[in-house]
Amino acid sequence: MGEQKRRAERMTPHDQAVQEVTRKLTDEGKLIEAGWAGLAAMWLPADAPPQQVADLRKAFMAGAQHTWGSLMTMLEPGADPTTADMSRMDKIQSELDAFGAELARDHYPTKGSA
Repeated sequence: MGEQKRRAERMTPHDQAVQEVTRKLTDEGKLIEAGWAGLAAMWLPADAPPQQVADLRKAFMAGAQHTWGSLMTMLEPGADPTTADMSRMDKIQSELDAFGAELARDHYPTKGSA
């Protein structure tokens, strides 16, 4: 059984909805802008100064652009992923997972840990 099929079998209805919206936004060329909008809605106060909003959007977009540019640079030539490609992708995932854990720890403490 392929990894994609195993992953699909473990998906919750919420995961499936997120995947569907992600694909739709990507097809429309709006994935990163939608990510920014979600982050801004969650973290920026409604009365944030316009310059702060603009600066944070630039930082968000710069991070996305850096990641994309780096991915395009680091991949080995050819259509099929190499072992080195997969190792690099695993390291990027680990780095982003660690950041996700940091966000969760700092902004979404579990009951009894705050």
